[in-house]
Amino acid sequence: MELAFIPSPSRGVLYLGPIPLRGYAFCIIIGVFVAVWLGNKRWIARGGRAGTVADIAVWAVPFGLVGGRLYHVITDYELYFSEGRDWVDAFKIWEGGLGIWGAIALGALGAWIGCRRRGIPMPAYADAVAPGIALAQAIGRWGNWFNQELYGKPTDLPWALEITSSADGRVPGTYHPTFLYESLWCIGVAVLVIWADRRFRLGHGRAFALYVAAYCTGRAWIEYMRVDDAHHILGLRLNVWTAMFVFLLAVTYLVVSSKKRPGREAVVEPGAEASGGEAEGDAAAEDEAESGRDGAESGKDEAESEASDEASDEAGSAKKS
Repeated sequence: MELAFIPSPSRGVLYLGPIPLRGYAFCIIIGVFVAVWLGNKRWIARGGRAGTVADIAVWAVPFGLVGGRLYHVITDYELYFSEGRDWVDAFKIWEGGLGIWGAIALGALGAWIGCRRRGIPMPAYADAVAPGIALAQAIGRWGNWFNQELYGKPTDLPWALEITSSADGRVPGTYHPTFLYESLWCIGVAVLVIWADRRFRLGHGRAFALYVAAYCTGRAWIEYMRVDDAHHILGLRLNVWTAMFVFLLAVTYLVVSSKKRPGREAVVEPGAEASGGEAEGDAAAEDEAESGRDGAESGKDEAESEASDEASDEAGSAKKS
């Protein structure tokens, strides 16, 4: 008998009249807002304009959702196109099923389109939003908790996850809460990237590469713990191989980029620096004008004082005469 465990919700959707409110969708939406909020703060700190991150997210988020769903459907096609399955279910994104690899790949394409339209260097934008993406993943993983999915091997640890559903081959019991492990890992990745960015002033996409490498490290061992059906290559799950491959790409980029383009971008958004310069120029002009007014008033006072002294001297001379 388990003394303690993490309970699963009895259902992942609530109804507000005829409107369904799905926990999975809420987690994704909240994650997006957090990513945009933090990315905006970091972008402004890098010298960009407020609102730019949100404008580009309008491109990146839809592309990311489509990419995440495509990766899931392609790698788990038997869930939708095998005998007895309904292919229409492939479009039911609210039931779960987003592959982070596809989400990042197509999301990056959408961000590139948005950056190109604004004349913004894509690597600088990626550096700004990297920690926010990690936090969005941390929040989004709780959507798996609402759907009672993506758990690990059976365990009787105090933080075990209780699975009560028997749908789609689930066996009720207590399992490793891999959704929680990945959520906590992603929070740690966000903290790591923020610290490293401040400490080493990462630029030209290196903060984003660090996020990718750190995430892949955790995803590999967490993926290894999962017991849901997955394709295997040489005894390892497909996503473990993907994590290792992407990790090598990220580390290679970190090393090569640091040698070829050390330091950080001086300008991340055209026009932002000019606007700042105009503001400084206006302030300087006001200071000069104020100084001029003070000088004029001082000169006026001196003139009046000299005139008064001269009048006094003439009066004294007339009296002596």
